[in-house]
Amino acid sequence: MASPCNVAVLISGNGSNLQALIDASSESNYRVAAVISNNPEAYGLQRAAAASIPTVTINHRDFTDRVSFDRALIAALENLHPDLIVLAGFMRILSAEFVQHFAHRIVNIHPSLLPRYPGTNTHQRAIDAGDSEHGASVHFVTEELDGGPVIAHAVVAIQPGDTAATLQQRVHAEEHKIYPQVVSLFASGRLRMRDGKAWLDSDELPANGIRLE
Repeated sequence: MASPCNVAVLISGNGSNLQALIDASSESNYRVAAVISNNPEAYGLQRAAAASIPTVTINHRDFTDRVSFDRALIAALENLHPDLIVLAGFMRILSAEFVQHFAHRIVNIHPSLLPRYPGTNTHQRAIDAGDSEHGASVHFVTEELDGGPVIAHAVVAIQPGDTAATLQQRVHAEEHKIYPQVVSLFASGRLRMRDGKAWLDSDELPANGIRLE
């Protein structure tokens, strides 16, 4: 039997997507091998400890610049030998050096239907634009912020009277469903990035990825 895919999860806060990944791993082909946080107070560290997953804290405030922090992060990850790096609410913009070092092995989840609304405040932006639907996207990480090839997305209808908070709650619920599915696809060897595109089996994925539920 093949060894499970070793996943390192990077967090900064509550870690709800981390929890979804942990919960799904017991019946999947990957294992969360380690959790790294730039925030020593991140609740996600407690989630990891409760699941007996090793944790590493690298406080970005201890570094004078982004590059030196990222180099410490690279060194920590190299010691862990992850097959895949999963960003789950990791609130740091990664340097080009970091992205290139782990090229094609980093995924992120973003709270919008990419390529719409990269960046922050996505829920309010979707409401203000009068959109009828919103959602979450999982993508490979490149040097362009939220610009890597999209792997998958989930759709949430925007309801009359929605606020950013109510919409965020429903989007989060979808994130928790689709992120473990994408990690499992990578772990199975079916999902890869090549030539700047996301590929599932022998098919190049569309610009907005596949829809998952």
